Amino acid sequence: MPGVVPNNNESFDNALRKFKKQCEKAGILSEMKKRQHYEKPSEERKNKEAAAKKRMMKRMRKAGY
Repeated sequence: MPGVVPNNNESFDNALRKFKKQCEKAGILSEMKKRQHYEKPSEERKNKEAAAKKRMMKRMRKAGY
């Protein structure tokens, strides 16, 4: 769990910025979004396959195929 202890001369905004950066590195927001609703295993598998296909098509477009 990320936590920030501000220094005496550190402003609240700087401490908040540090905390947000730590949360982003820990992947808390993405985990929260993923857990907001239940996804059946078959739907999860379908979404993963669709995402892989989309990434592959994007790479092919960039390569010039």
